[in-house]
Amino acid sequence: MFDTMIIGQITLDHNIDYDGREEFINGGAVTFSGYAAAAIGHSVAVVPKGDTKVIDPFRVFADSKVEKVFAVESDTYTEMQNTYFTADRERRRSLNTKGIEPYKPSDLPDAEARIYHLGGLVAGDFPKAFVEACAARGDVGLDVQGMMRFRNDDGTLELRDWPEKREILPMIRYLKTDAAEAEKLTGTDDREKAAFLLCEWGAGEVLITHNTEAIVCDGTQIYRSKLCPRGLSGRTGRGDTTFAGYLCERLHNDIPTALEFAAALVSLKMETPGPFKGTRQDVLDYIEQFYR
Repeated sequence: MFDTMIIGQITLDHNIDYDGREEFINGGAVTFSGYAAAAIGHSVAVVPKGDTKVIDPFRVFADSKVEKVFAVESDTYTEMQNTYFTADRERRRSLNTKGIEPYKPSDLPDAEARIYHLGGLVAGDFPKAFVEACAARGDVGLDVQGMMRFRNDDGTLELRDWPEKREILPMIRYLKTDAAEAEKLTGTDDREKAAFLLCEWGAGEVLITHNTEAIVCDGTQIYRSKLCPRGLSGRTGRGDTTFAGYLCERLHNDIPTALEFAAALVSLKMETPGPFKGTRQDVLDYIEQFYR
């Protein structure tokens, strides 16, 4: 029994920064979330899908504290090109040049978890039948990015409303969106109103991230915690790290405690490029310094 089973593809990312610097790294929600959740002391399994001849998931997680890698083979893999236009990496253009085959219920390993964390990249990664299979096993945490980013023929990604939201949201115990996704889903740019609406439509708890704070709605009230990074060089993977931290901490803590820990975790992570490789104590020290 794992605390969390994080499901999604590892990406091969070609990042072009605002000043012209380029890097080739492995990314994807499963990478950033897996490293973070395991680093802060939780029992973590990951289920990456892709062409293992191109992206070796065991190599990607070799430097992490993830307990088990359940690799799922695909004839294809996911490749992304991200061009950032500002120093804070808030404005970017993403091209999805290659993608994996959709997950199937049979891709779920013969193992159990308290939370099934779905971190996809584009619409189609997680068909309804796959979400249902996860929900039949335990609580589901869904990053809605994997339901709302649609790939156009030229590789550009377009944020669209989620057609199946009313059908699938009742299966979701924990939902994560960013501010833009929440507005597209609900039609309001008021993050608090959007969070309440998503709870009304069936989600148990809604986490909405923003570059200044993260908020959580449980259907009755709003909780919030500020973000206070001292640098932004590790901006990529911010949302994935926040969600992973929140999900794992909610297993043992109330909403305000879990949210504060997740906010501090991602603030610290944003100071260094790549996935979080610190310790739980590093996060606790950060909370004492900046949140007390």
